[in-house]
Amino acid sequence: MNFIRKIVKSIAKEDEDFYNELKKLLNFSPKKIDIYKKAFTHRSLKLIDKEGNPVNYERLEFLGDAMLGSIIASYLYKKVPNGTEGYLTQMRSKIVSREHLNELGKDLNLIKFVKSNIAKENIGDNIYGNIFESLVGAIYLDKGYNYCKKFIYEKVISPYVDIAKLEGKITSYKGLIIEWCQKQKKQYLFDTYEDSGNENIKHFSVKISIDGVMVAKGRATSKKKAEEQASKRVYFALQKEITNS
Repeated sequence: MNFIRKIVKSIAKEDEDFYNELKKLLNFSPKKIDIYKKAFTHRSLKLIDKEGNPVNYERLEFLGDAMLGSIIASYLYKKVPNGTEGYLTQMRSKIVSREHLNELGKDLNLIKFVKSNIAKENIGDNIYGNIFESLVGAIYLDKGYNYCKKFIYEKVISPYVDIAKLEGKITSYKGLIIEWCQKQKKQYLFDTYEDSGNENIKHFSVKISIDGVMVAKGRATSKKKAEEQASKRVYFALQKEITNS
């Protein structure tokens, strides 16, 4: 208790609320509070340290991505002793997919910690997954591998990882549609174009045609999202053909 009091006393008054909220999230007492502040700092603030290095979450995101991948790989290696290299790689990809990490970040409400010059609703969904990874990187630098592993088991593996469900999970509808078309010797076309209309935020639209017939459309704030959205619609439109082929 005395140790914890010393940590709290050493924190600037304006950081006390951040420290207390962070402690609830992590289920342990963080020590190096500045690392966690950096983990939630968006590049739009254009902050630099005394050496002129940028202060934002991106380098921590890189570290957290590596730590998350290695801990999930270790878990899968032990959990599925008969899994081939290809199987284990595919399962890891499903767990650490951008879509899944964005869901995690949203469930943990990490956006409330983010400091940015951009309105949070305009940053884009990937901020959730990016911040989750940067938080993992901060935990590793602050408390080491074991704390990092414990956090990932508590926040990722225990509540979300179900091997049986993951085996049937589709991580890329676009990839699935392309693979199916190639196997069935069908001609496919992704017609993607900028479509901002009267909106301030750039949008893209896509039309997917198979054998010359337009099957589905999609629209989103990036080409990748628009193509994935349209591909998902193609999948459900042709689900019986795809699953029975």
